[in-house]
Amino acid sequence: MTNILTIIAVASGGAIGATLRLFINGAVNRHFAHALPFGTLAVNLLGSLIIGMLFAYFHLNTALSPHLKTFMVTGILGALTTYSTFAIESFFLLESGDYIHAFANMALNVFGTIILAGIGYYFILHFTK
Repeated sequence: MTNILTIIAVASGGAIGATLRLFINGAVNRHFAHALPFGTLAVNLLGSLIIGMLFAYFHLNTALSPHLKTFMVTGILGALTTYSTFAIESFFLLESGDYIHAFANMALNVFGTIILAGIGYYFILHFTK
């Protein structure tokens, strides 16, 4: 069961992460206007870099509060980008030598999310007229 401190950690971190996403995405898109969504790419790349750094730091500093870890990873990075979690999980699978599951995870996440986003889009577009 999730306790109130965990909920507060995720909610407060999420507010920070969502605000960071808004500002970073906007700043990058203003300065690098292009057909590609560089703002989204920037938050995904930044989030992936930061989650890698945090997991290494957590590995070296095991006495850190689980609420602080939840605040930073699930809260801030979860709202900044869920791509960071996908990235670190895929990395850990690759690092452990579990290449089949690593590539399956990558393929299912990348292609599955795009396909389902399209299905959801067309479902609403075509069946709610």
